Amino acid sequence: MERLMRRKFALVAIAVVIAAAIVGGLSRRSIGKALAPKTAGAMTTSENIESDYRAALDIVNTNYVGEIDYEKATQAAIQGMLGTLDPHSNFFTRTEFQKLKEDQDSHFSGIGVSILQHRDGVYIQALVEGAPAARSGLRYGDRIIEVDGKDTHEWTSAEVSKNVRGERGVPVRLKVERPGAAEPLEYTIKRDDVPLPSIRNAYMIRPGVGYIGLTGGFQHTTELELSEAIVKLKQQGMRQMLLDLRGNPGGLLDQAIKVASRFIPRGEIITSVKGRTDYAKPDVYRSIGDETEDYPLVVLINHNSASASEIVAGAIQDHGRGLIVGQTSFGKGLVQKVFNLPFGSGLTLTTAKYYTPYGRSLQRDYSSGSLYDYYVGHNEDEEAPEVKQPSNGQPRPTPTATPTPTPAGPAVTTAAGRVFYGGGGITPDILARPLAATVLRGRIAEAAFYFTRELSAGQVAGLEDYRVEKTEFGHNVRPTDYPITDRVLEAFRNFLLRDTKQGLTPAQLEPELDFVKLRLRLEIITAAYAGDAGNRVLLDGDLQILRAIEALPEAKRLAETAKADYSVG
Repeated sequence: MERLMRRKFALVAIAVVIAAAIVGGLSRRSIGKALAPKTAGAMTTSENIESDYRAALDIVNTNYVGEIDYEKATQAAIQGMLGTLDPHSNFFTRTEFQKLKEDQDSHFSGIGVSILQHRDGVYIQALVEGAPAARSGLRYGDRIIEVDGKDTHEWTSAEVSKNVRGERGVPVRLKVERPGAAEPLEYTIKRDDVPLPSIRNAYMIRPGVGYIGLTGGFQHTTELELSEAIVKLKQQGMRQMLLDLRGNPGGLLDQAIKVASRFIPRGEIITSVKGRTDYAKPDVYRSIGDETEDYPLVVLINHNSASASEIVAGAIQDHGRGLIVGQTSFGKGLVQKVFNLPFGSGLTLTTAKYYTPYGRSLQRDYSSGSLYDYYVGHNEDEEAPEVKQPSNGQPRPTPTATPTPTPAGPAVTTAAGRVFYGGGGITPDILARPLAATVLRGRIAEAAFYFTRELSAGQVAGLEDYRVEKTEFGHNVRPTDYPITDRVLEAFRNFLLRDTKQGLTPAQLEPELDFVKLRLRLEIITAAYAGDAGNRVLLDGDLQILRAIEALPEAKRLAETAKADYSVG
């Protein structure tokens, strides 16, 4: 029966492959060149393609030496076809498609833990407030050694996550190893809905300066989360704002429009979308904001800010509404539509391109065919070009950058007379690099986790007051909370002498002592007050954040200049 179902999947998918190929923009002529017999005067049709596919399938079915996994073979055929189109048209298995929908719905069903893979297993890094894991008594640093009776020692964090997630109300059995516990601890936890918010942090980072970390994608609840965060921070005295889009991979277009509308006056263009079928007549999306925020704004981006986050950053940059600080964004200017396929799988297909308000295309070139170069081939040594002045010769308050030294697209003059180029993502007005990652710092971070695992479990002699009995959520972290004193540093040095697996010596810590203190405090605050609090420890000393705060007066002048230009126009 299973074999029959798999073959049925393959046969049904034949039509899907053909239809998706045609919808995806391949002409019959190009498809025929790849699949049809090279006979003079032969005409390629969809029937030819279907015949070739069925013939190939029958040959394999009749002659292949082993068992055939029809479902796997067909999935590979669909993905292979989509892979010839562009990097963002993709096939999703049933499990992957379900996760995609969960991500867009801003929640999933599981137990509510953030896990991380270390050298000898998968560990709990942080707990989610109100989720089943926190209620059950799981802790930071617990090593997951079994899930539903299956040994996890060789599992990746993705494999653990896949097995821990499941249908709401269905229990999952975990066995964990905890410092100070003589035997592994066993938990039976009933799965429940776990929030997956877009905004992971919102707080007053400096007096009068609010920080909103919109780093979790653009989902159905994104604009609502943003509105709630703005209201909360205004009540706390926010007069200037940092909007952090670093690492935000994008998501729903309508949410990007709504987010940008909070900062750009009603009726102004946010983006335009042009395609072959759905958007044959270009759609222009305008701001729908009834209440536009007018305080100084700085937006942070990096190489992993993509798609919807680039729509927001591009609109703010084009209109001169705020400054962009950080690194050049990913450069994804393609719009995908989600299609359901038989048996619960699905695909995303590129159906259009989007453009900034003044007409810049932000899509990076992917013609080289190398996915590695496309996804990681950013220029880490990028430099911000000189300021470009408008024709009237009047100085402008901020530097203007271009995506590449030799721009791929035409020059576009935007609000306040600034000049930008398309074809390579959003280039920041102010280039700011993060703290450099080195092998030594990676080892320090790893060792800090293992040490804090013992420290928070009360297993470090003389530092028993650093024991964390239970994660406290919603705590406003103070400098006096779990300070990294000389005693803590000395205990860390002794830990390295005892645990040689860390590959570190106390002497190696001295040139990186500030980083050591940062990592130790990050870990102990995460153990005591959860992941959001731990992230604030990083943000308070983040080099890009510090540069963004410095840029706020420039952002104010830019917004005033752009507003005056609009008034004159």
